[in-house]
Amino acid sequence: MIRTSSRYTLPLVALLGAVIGAGAMLGVDRLASPRGPDQARIERVVHDYVLAHPEIIPEAMQRLQDSESGKTVAANSAAITTPFGSAWAGNAKGDVTVVEYYDYNCGYCRASLPMVASLLQRDHNIRLVYRDLPILSDESRVAARASLAAAAQGKFQAFHDALYAAGPLSDATIAAAASGAGVDLKAADTKRLDAEIARNLDTAAKLGMSGTPSWVIGNRVLSGALPIEELEKAIAAARAS
Repeated sequence: MIRTSSRYTLPLVALLGAVIGAGAMLGVDRLASPRGPDQARIERVVHDYVLAHPEIIPEAMQRLQDSESGKTVAANSAAITTPFGSAWAGNAKGDVTVVEYYDYNCGYCRASLPMVASLLQRDHNIRLVYRDLPILSDESRVAARASLAAAAQGKFQAFHDALYAAGPLSDATIAAAASGAGVDLKAADTKRLDAEIARNLDTAAKLGMSGTPSWVIGNRVLSGALPIEELEKAIAAARAS
């Protein structure tokens, strides 16, 4: 599982000041004198407001993160939401695209499989796009190449399911899953597959991802093996936007 990127922490101070300041300005008229506002008393109002409403801190952080990630998502939309070959599931014309960045050697990704299956069963109006993000081991990259080869040959889901069913990741289980899904690894365009992996790694870095699973839903980037309710909340927000 990954944690929220710390790149948003420093700008939070400025954002929080703006959010609180907007509320504090409601009392400026009462704090003002003919010679101008009493700065010390205004600062006390802000201080007391923060202490009385600490819940605004995570709310402000989330708003900042969504704002910043939204810009990055918009700038890299094609690289994020356009599937590679058949590496997608759900409704091709769904009104919301859910993107999962995953590593076949990631235990949290494996643990998320039932949740992903349930999400597709509960919501028939989403399109799920799979993006390989091999960052954990050499076998991860071998598996990602095989996964992308399967996607290029229109056999992604069969390979994806077979590899997870095969047990711990290894060269042997990768080869067995490819064979079982009818994927011809010898026919794969290695340069094209490696270019796709490099693009995924680059996009993930731009989005502040540092591990798997990670998700992009609307303008939000989420991290970790999340409960289905968290993804559904983000999906609802994307629909409402």
